[in-house]
Amino acid sequence: MCDRIRNQLPSWRILISINVVLHLLTALPVIAQTAEERGRTIAQEAYRRDSGFHDMTAQLTMVIHRANGRERTWEMRTKVLEVPGDGSKTVIMFDSPLDLRGTALLTVDHRTGSDQWLYLPAFRRVKRIASASQTESFMGSEFSYEDIRSQMFENYRYRLVGEEALDGRDAFIVERVPLNAASGYSRQIVWFDTHTYRTLRVDYYDRSEQLVKTLTISGYRLYLGRFWRPDTMLMVNHQTDASTMLRWRDYAFETGLTDRDFDRRSLTSAN
Repeated sequence: MCDRIRNQLPSWRILISINVVLHLLTALPVIAQTAEERGRTIAQEAYRRDSGFHDMTAQLTMVIHRANGRERTWEMRTKVLEVPGDGSKTVIMFDSPLDLRGTALLTVDHRTGSDQWLYLPAFRRVKRIASASQTESFMGSEFSYEDIRSQMFENYRYRLVGEEALDGRDAFIVERVPLNAASGYSRQIVWFDTHTYRTLRVDYYDRSEQLVKTLTISGYRLYLGRFWRPDTMLMVNHQTDASTMLRWRDYAFETGLTDRDFDRRSLTSAN
């Protein structure tokens, strides 16, 4: 009797049942994602949304605050070029103060690492920044040479450690561990906006697992209907009580930059 009933079931009902089973089987890997897989997915999406602008220029003001109350202000310009299938190239040029005018830093970021060169007008030469020096302060600021490199997705190991509201925004909290053994950090904790995947905050832990710095990024604006860029980046050093603020302005995209604008020889004529 049961066999006769099953044989009389409409074929469309059988097809629906098969589709439901297949859908559930397909969804299982997503439901069962590990914290590592989820963290990697979030970081990859953040990187994807931040890519595709081709090239960009901007003006920057860097304000350095010392624990003793002293303050220094520098004016800079930057230009960035994406390298399809690899990474990006960035040049930072100093306009003031007078003793730094003409100084320029070239950073070439790859999926497997970075190279940096610094041009010092007083010596009229281009100096390569050694990997061992990436932990050093960038021109006396709270940003190290490592900090101002592009945070390439492939250069870290990830893990989702939680979700919480940060300044009224829901955020994923992702731990990323540098794969570079020369990094000055044992790990970094990153807050990503759950809706736009913008980076809101980064906590940096040194090799002794002590919280050394916190970067807070704010004042985001949308450009070209797709790319979010901040007005302010504040790096606070918890061990020295010093801080450095970067104020960004005058963003411009698709300006026609090419590889020639990022040649090491171009550093000497960047101004």
